[in-house]
Amino acid sequence: MAQTKIEWTEMTWNPTTGCNKVSAGCKFCYAEVMAKRLKGMGVKKYENGFKLTLHEDSLNDPYSWKKPRLIFVNSMSDLFHENIPLSFIQKIFYVMNDNPHHVFQILTKRAERLLELNEKLEWGHNIWMGVTVENSKVVHRIDLLRRTKARVKFLSCEPLISSIPDMNLEGIDWVIVGGESGRTPRPIEEEWVIDIKKQCKKAKAKFFFKQWGGTSKKKNGRALKGKIYSEMPPLPSDALVLINN
Repeated sequence: MAQTKIEWTEMTWNPTTGCNKVSAGCKFCYAEVMAKRLKGMGVKKYENGFKLTLHEDSLNDPYSWKKPRLIFVNSMSDLFHENIPLSFIQKIFYVMNDNPHHVFQILTKRAERLLELNEKLEWGHNIWMGVTVENSKVVHRIDLLRRTKARVKFLSCEPLISSIPDMNLEGIDWVIVGGESGRTPRPIEEEWVIDIKKQCKKAKAKFFFKQWGGTSKKKNGRALKGKIYSEMPPLPSDALVLINN
C-alpha cells in the first residue's frame, strides 16, 4: 500500500498490476507510464512492466493499517480484467470484507465482467464500486453498475473527453469529474463539467471535481467557477476518515 496524491482517496492497494486498453479513456494511461518508469527504476513489483501480474503477497497489506483509510483498489490495474481469475478476485473481496474499518474504492472499465461476477462476490458496506465513463459512447457501463449489489456506486468521468448529456444517474451515489493530464492531454470544456454538476444535483448524487488537468495540472488547479467541489458519499460509522483536500 502507498500514500497517494489522488484527491478522492488516501491510499492505493495493488494486489494486481498491469492492464490493456479497452476504450478511448485508456489512450494516455497514467498507470502504464508509471509502471514502465517503476520497472526502469528496478522496483521488483513492476519487473513485468505493465503486463498483468497477480501479487499474492500483497493480499494481507490492509491488515497492517489500523487507522481507518480510504483505499483505492488496483490503481495500477483493473480488478475485473478478463485474465484475473474469479478465485483471486474473491480473495481480494474477502480481505476487504474482513477489514470493515477501511473503505475500499474499486474502479473498472470492464462493467460487463463486473456484472457477470456480481452474484459471486460479497458486497460489504465498506466496498464502493465505480465505473469509468469518459464519454457518451460508454454510458452503458452505468446501467451495468446499477445492477450490482454494491452499496455505494460511483462514476469516474475522468478523463472527461466529451460532453455526456442526459446520463441516467438513478441509484448512483457519487460522480467524480476530471480533465486529462500529461504531455498531450485532450481538452476539457467547462460547460461539460457544469452540465454534469447539474445532472448530479438533479439526481441528488455527490459531485467531486478532481482537476482541470492539462500539461500543468497543478497550475490549472481544481476550482470550478471559483469553488472547490469535494462532495463524497457518507462514510460507514466504523470507517470515519478525514480527507485532506
